[in-house]
Amino acid sequence: MPTVKELLRTGRKEELWQRCCGFLDLSTEQFMSIQKRLLLEQIELLNASAIGRKILKGTVPQDVDEFRRRAPLTTYQDYCPELSERRDDAMPVKPLLWQHTSGRSAEYPFKWENIKWMPVTQRMCEELAAIGAGLAMLASCKHKGDASAMKRGAKFIYAVAPRPYTSGTYAYIATEEVEGISMPPLEIAEKLDIEERIALSFKQALSQGLDYYFGVSVALVAIGEKINQRMGKVNIKSMLSQPRALARLAKGLIKSKLAGRALMPKDLWTVKGILSSGTDVTIFKNVIKDTWGVYPLDTYVSTEGGMIATQAWDYDGMTFIPNMNFFEFIPEAEYEKWKENRSYVPRTVLLDEVQPNSKYELVISNFHGAPLVRYRTGDIIKITSLRNKKLSIELPQMEFEGRIEDVIDAAGFFGLTEKVIWQAVSKTAIPYVDWAAREERKEDKSFLHVYLELKGDIKLAEDSIARAIYAELKKMDEGFIYANVGPVPNNVPVIVTLLPKGAFENHINLRRSQGADLAHLKPRHINPTDKDLVILGSPVPASPEADRVYAGAPSAS
Repeated sequence: MPTVKELLRTGRKEELWQRCCGFLDLSTEQFMSIQKRLLLEQIELLNASAIGRKILKGTVPQDVDEFRRRAPLTTYQDYCPELSERRDDAMPVKPLLWQHTSGRSAEYPFKWENIKWMPVTQRMCEELAAIGAGLAMLASCKHKGDASAMKRGAKFIYAVAPRPYTSGTYAYIATEEVEGISMPPLEIAEKLDIEERIALSFKQALSQGLDYYFGVSVALVAIGEKINQRMGKVNIKSMLSQPRALARLAKGLIKSKLAGRALMPKDLWTVKGILSSGTDVTIFKNVIKDTWGVYPLDTYVSTEGGMIATQAWDYDGMTFIPNMNFFEFIPEAEYEKWKENRSYVPRTVLLDEVQPNSKYELVISNFHGAPLVRYRTGDIIKITSLRNKKLSIELPQMEFEGRIEDVIDAAGFFGLTEKVIWQAVSKTAIPYVDWAAREERKEDKSFLHVYLELKGDIKLAEDSIARAIYAELKKMDEGFIYANVGPVPNNVPVIVTLLPKGAFENHINLRRSQGADLAHLKPRHINPTDKDLVILGSPVPASPEADRVYAGAPSAS
């Protein structure tokens, strides 16, 4: 089978589309056939490896049904110390490289043992390259089979965490396997901190142009907001030696003035596609379209599973990708039983058994020599429909809902995820910098407590913001249960605490001074720790442990 690199070099666009996006033409039966064939290949690799024998406990499954009966559901701890110590010789296939997650540590300073290491094999790199090229085509195409925007040497901004983070690994694959051009180049970008990296990348993009962006949506929004501020401080004399950059800036300023608005990224570049991932894509998709000129393509990506699902060119529900993992799904009722009794073993269903408008925890078994077997991701997804009628995609469509541990059941709300709370806060139209939320109790009453930093010098009452958020939550048809919450203030089971100006920036600066990496500079949106709240300057009394405020934390005044 020709590689993506070969297809790009020879201009075989039809073959390129079929190689990278052909899975969108599959029926559910064909999808399952691919899944089962690759799983049987993987079982052979597992049986011959130390990690496989450990997880399978000496059993040798002969088919998919036996595999599901006899292989246990697993978590990351089941693969330690082999994964945490990066033992090449224990893996089903010798890794080409290792990558890791950002971790979920709540301790300071950041502890490296909280991250999750995962191997990447040569075959995985080849498959990830094909899928990545497919995502780029889906982000830039106008119709099925449209690969016209795809080319060798496509330029992208390096605005992600460097290797061995997963995002940096994908940037490496984009340059090595797809021949993309990183700005700045990998060897330079990986030595810079995030602010220096982004500043240099945009300086180079002014001269060289920009084709694609991939990264988190909230960062893209922030970059768009800062462009006009930065352009106002540009030293024109220093740009005389960069005529292409100067011409691009002048053209952009003229376009923005003719439109009667501030300078936006779309005035400077005609971006072919934007690839993003996470719960914030839905929140910011319209803002990104307004400022960058194109909608972001929402993708479902993880360190443990690689590229799992993607939207198509209608920017609607996501379709699962068949050739990286075998998929199983734990129905909501089953994982709720498990939450009540951790010894309970939840049953799973396959993709051809899922139901529309239903939520599931995703379970994956890696292909291509990676080690995970029936691995509980902790990710909650929602099957929105069994097909995409508009694009004639005959496969179930999904949305990413959030993490199973990041679900709040409080004050009569059932199943509040990061995505739902973020949508509610954003739909109030109250300008804010950032937020965090958790369940708290007061006088035996349960509340959803939202900590919010407003933008600029806006003055609003906390009670009025709480009412606005509560109103938006009630509008959402997410199957929440609004119970009789009893006598709470103003009959609103939401409390809002306004944080001091600069709270989140102070948190970032303090964490950076403590040596935290990029992924741990901001507090978690859901269930922030007492320590996080103290650093944010929350006036709400925290636990005694949190009173030991770290040097440099802002006061609550």
